[in-house]
Amino acid sequence: MSLSNATEADALDVFLRGLDPAYRAGANNYLALFTADPTDTASLAAEANYTGYARVAIPKASSWTGTSSPFTNTNLVQFGPCTALTNAITHFAVVDTASGPVSMMISGALSATLNVSQGIQPQMAPSSLSISAE
Repeated sequence: MSLSNATEADALDVFLRGLDPAYRAGANNYLALFTADPTDTASLAAEANYTGYARVAIPKASSWTGTSSPFTNTNLVQFGPCTALTNAITHFAVVDTASGPVSMMISGALSATLNVSQGIQPQMAPSSLSISAE
């Protein structure tokens, strides 16, 4: 699991200065898929691009289970089915926007590559995504 540089700076603002980042106000975060590690720079260059892909809204209040570290996804998460192109999905990220640039990113590697082609609908079973802090 990796926090983007911007998310790390926001965490310090919360803990040390009591400043709450604007993205904390919404009811949802969004799950994004990647064909490579988005790294600490929160690069979107490798975000999935198969036809039918879109980030999936995940409610902040009910999407993760855990009392400390790690947290795992509570529910089945389903992405749009692929209608064209192919992607080899290797990473996921929790981000703060439904599309476009992000201010917050927590990313991690999938346990195995998910090959997406026409007719495949990517989905993540409950407890299949794990996020931990060290």
